[in-house]
Amino acid sequence: MVAVIVEPRTGGRWYEKDEDGSECNWGTVLVYEPPGRLVFSWHLNGDFEFVPDIARASEVEVRFIPEHPGKTKVELEHRRFERHGESGDRLRTEVDKPGGWSYVLEGYAKLISDSHHVR
Repeated sequence: MVAVIVEPRTGGRWYEKDEDGSECNWGTVLVYEPPGRLVFSWHLNGDFEFVPDIARASEVEVRFIPEHPGKTKVELEHRRFERHGESGDRLRTEVDKPGGWSYVLEGYAKLISDSHHVR
């Protein structure tokens, strides 16, 4: 994976782009309320296979909370794993691993940090 892309609008896609240029859909933007929060549907099951049925998708909410000038706290909550059925527990374990959400958030923090140094 080289990038996670979010189309900035309710109904937009969010997906990963791989080194070979291929894309893997992750879900849909359910709530787009900048600058405070985003909510996405997560359609990848415990085997990271895309399942298009929204009733079988979990949700990811990302909140941006200003703490003081120049500093924002980012909170990520991945919820409703039970919608994935038997693979929900496996998915929760996978996204909690070092290559899961922590990896995505570290990449986001680096991107933001680098963009502030480019000015």
